[in-house]
Amino acid sequence: MQPQEFVLLLTVFAAGTWLLRPVVLAIAERLRGGRVTDGEAHRQMEAVRDELLAELQQTRREMAELGERVDFAERLLARERETPRLPRENV
Repeated sequence: MQPQEFVLLLTVFAAGTWLLRPVVLAIAERLRGGRVTDGEAHRQMEAVRDELLAELQQTRREMAELGERVDFAERLLARERETPRLPRENV
């Protein structure tokens, strides 16, 4: 396995663990016999929903910023192509 593949595999595993941790903890709590009332479950779901919405909004902001950067780079490239250049001298 090449180092790049190992790093990619490790990154995917870490991200999956981080994202699935709340679900695994909730399942473990239920298996342990911990009772979750409907109100408590509702609050937990609201917290997860709010967290996901905040993360989605952050991702949208980052995507918009990347779009602006791409537009800026395209304008710079277009301006360079439009600028007349002097012919090269043959030495």
